[in-house]
Amino acid sequence: MTDIKNMNEDAVSLELATLAERLRCANIAYHQNDEPDLSDAEYDQLKRRNAALEVEFPQLMRDDSPSLQVGAPVSEKFGKITHAVSMLSLGNAFDDADVFEFDARTRKFLGLSSEKITYTAEPKIDGLSLSLRYENGILMQAATRGDGAVGEDVTSNARVISDIPHRLTDAPEILEVRGEVYMSHIDFAELNARQESEGAKPFANPRNAAAGSLRQLDSAVTKSRPLRFFAYAWGEVSAPLATTQMQAISGLKDLGFSTNPLTQVCDTPQDLIDHYRVIEAQRSELGYDIDGVVYKVNDLALQERLGFRSTTPRWAIAHKFAAELAWTRLEEIDIQVGRTGALSPVARLKPVTVGGVVVSNATLHNEDYIRGLDSKGGEIRGGKDIRVGDLVQVYRAGDVIPKVADVDLTKRIENSESYAFPTVCPQCNSPAIREEGDAVRRCSGGMICPAQAVERLKHFVSRAAFDIEGLGAKQVEQFLKDGWISEPSEIFTLRARYGSGLQQLKNREGWGEKSANKLFDAIDEKRMIPLNRVIFALGVRHLGESASKLLAQHYGSWGAFEQAMIGASNPDGDALIDLLSIDGVGAVMAASAVQAFAEPRERALIDRLISELTVQDVAAPTTTDSAVAGKTLVFSGTLVKMTRAEAKARAETLGAKVSGSVSAKTDLLIAGPGAGSKAKKAADLGVETIDEDAWIVLSGQG
Repeated sequence: MTDIKNMNEDAVSLELATLAERLRCANIAYHQNDEPDLSDAEYDQLKRRNAALEVEFPQLMRDDSPSLQVGAPVSEKFGKITHAVSMLSLGNAFDDADVFEFDARTRKFLGLSSEKITYTAEPKIDGLSLSLRYENGILMQAATRGDGAVGEDVTSNARVISDIPHRLTDAPEILEVRGEVYMSHIDFAELNARQESEGAKPFANPRNAAAGSLRQLDSAVTKSRPLRFFAYAWGEVSAPLATTQMQAISGLKDLGFSTNPLTQVCDTPQDLIDHYRVIEAQRSELGYDIDGVVYKVNDLALQERLGFRSTTPRWAIAHKFAAELAWTRLEEIDIQVGRTGALSPVARLKPVTVGGVVVSNATLHNEDYIRGLDSKGGEIRGGKDIRVGDLVQVYRAGDVIPKVADVDLTKRIENSESYAFPTVCPQCNSPAIREEGDAVRRCSGGMICPAQAVERLKHFVSRAAFDIEGLGAKQVEQFLKDGWISEPSEIFTLRARYGSGLQQLKNREGWGEKSANKLFDAIDEKRMIPLNRVIFALGVRHLGESASKLLAQHYGSWGAFEQAMIGASNPDGDALIDLLSIDGVGAVMAASAVQAFAEPRERALIDRLISELTVQDVAAPTTTDSAVAGKTLVFSGTLVKMTRAEAKARAETLGAKVSGSVSAKTDLLIAGPGAGSKAKKAADLGVETIDEDAWIVLSGQG
């Protein structure tokens, strides 16, 4: 990977876009499909690279950044359960320095320099996260993590796991117990032997076996699988469990849950590391898979003060184990085409066992990576390219697909040829273009490319977009294949084109007149749709779910948004200045949104879609009694008593808009030390300026 210090903003923006798409796909593969396509090590490396780029170039952070994502949307096979308290992921530590940094960061946030802070350390179970909701001691619901906000309803399956009690005695009126479903090594081996004897496909590893067994539509299948459950956390509770993490875990054990006996209280970061070494030394003898050790602040009051970032708690971190290595032959390189047209090379490997798991695929990133170069032409792997037939070193950390780490040139076959990366799309034969500064080559076919068309249509009906009941990824693929739909607008003309007699649909396997009419009705229900969902559903590059909400909140209506995007094509116009002033919108994101409306074919596609819809305006803030409701605020300089993120979140809660730059539309500047040019511009424009203390009083926090 290119040294970040040698990169310009355009290159960083392009790499952040690539990382966002790759990690999004990886999350779906791992959390939703139980078929991971990245190793833990590769996934973690991409996440670290993304985070490093965002630290160096914070103004380019994307609203669909992997740093803001948790898990993946729930599968369409299951009902949905909204978590009363979000199920977040954990930040990662990869070496001792990261652990000391975690302690220092915690102390800095709390303003505690020398006071004692104790932590708990527990094995990080490599399984499937599960939340169990008890009401009056009775198990009422069980849900997977899903995307952190909404999980899959697996209640009937959870009830057949022997480690999960159906009733609790002396429990709070409401108690959500959280933990990990897993499978022991012995049980996994016996299950695979049974699978093979019955002619069924064996599972790749215990994690996949556990996830696949829990996520069954028939609870009888789940009951036949040897699943276990460790409890280690909680969600909503009607009464506190304890005052410390360790006491709470002990309380869960008293209620009848299995808790991990290796959990221990530690007084210092070095004690955490020492216990990590103890657990690491026992790893191969535990009888179940772990992929690290989780550290948590022990005092629950301090946990409350520390709170959360967008996707991770500040009071916990996972110290991951190192990767494992193996050598094998690269048999083929395949090219996959994604929603944005990105051509992604995938290595097909001669199956090899790495750390007890058989793997046969690896991601090769892009054409430069195959050539042994970074995006700036610098060497990686000593400049050794990757060729079909090579003996390659792969590594993994966990149980999934590895990364190609090295090539043994002494074992390279005679007359091998350098891999020629395709310059045309393998799906539609359109030119595959690599723009200057972009690490990825992309198909130029747009919606005429079947790979892009199907992925864009899948995106259009996804949960955060139109979320049409009965029209998921599987149905989209079939309808596209049959020629019934080729673009989003045609979803809304299905009834008019095929509703007469319903013959073409109801005669298909799995469809009848009732189910066909139900689908058409579900489509019609989504003709009225919130603005943010429409923007997200368009599938515009760089416009994720959060960015779409930002734009919707700023412009308020489809008409205003559309005119702004058209007007922003003028580089010197007010519309572009206004777009770039939105806090969280960078130049690359803005350019991508504007380009979607400037490109004739894309614009025509959007117009056809909008003609079928009634797009709902964004509701005005309900906090009309707030002193800042409806006003535009800018924060500048250093805030001492709260972080910038906390101040921004508070302002938005009160119904204000937060902008990244001062303009004539700014109502209030909150300026801390070092406000600089923004304070001067505010003074020139006559914008009211207050300090942090005044903001605390104004926002009702003082």
